[in-house]
Amino acid sequence: MKVTSRTIFIISGDSVTADRCMEEIAAYGGHNRTLVVGSVEQARKRMGRAAPAAVFLDETAMDIVNGNETLESAVALLTENAPVVVAAAPEKQTSMSFLIISGAVDFVARSGQFLPIVAGMLDRRVRMAERATGTIQFPKDGLSGDFGEILRHEVNNPLTGILGNTELLLARRDGLPPAAIERLETIAELAVRLRETVRYLSNAWDENHEHAGPA
Repeated sequence: MKVTSRTIFIISGDSVTADRCMEEIAAYGGHNRTLVVGSVEQARKRMGRAAPAAVFLDETAMDIVNGNETLESAVALLTENAPVVVAAAPEKQTSMSFLIISGAVDFVARSGQFLPIVAGMLDRRVRMAERATGTIQFPKDGLSGDFGEILRHEVNNPLTGILGNTELLLARRDGLPPAAIERLETIAELAVRLRETVRYLSNAWDENHEHAGPA
């Protein structure tokens, strides 16, 4: 999956919020391209073709969901493709604390003038992704061009299973002892951190191989 440089996905069920978010992003002058979708499902379909550099998930997008998907599970799946900035009710921050601690997610309370903060976080995420891609060096031969896709598939699939099962257990935290909760949160944190590393490596490989061209 190719990363679309400087593209930011805005996932929001509120057109006014989406428009204002685009204006705040444009104010940074970083020439970021924005793509607005109304639901997480639509965003995933778009990401099947090209991953963005960063994602903004507005809690209003969760008003349009299939099945029993929660904000926390949606965020966890989106981090497979890009870092996510979430704007939601303040009480939602605790439930995704392990994702925030891992560095895969930034959280903004959805109240007051929150969009300038969101835009600043998104701009920082895009610049971080550019720096990470630019500092990774790959050999010019010895690995096939689909190495990035293989890396994502072979590592991310089991990591998604680990993270998903950990989330299911944490959802029942009321019946777990504190020590078990702490260990589960550590597992989730490490899984997300590893997935972030895989994403940076595989995206950097794809970019490097594309620029190098055929041998």
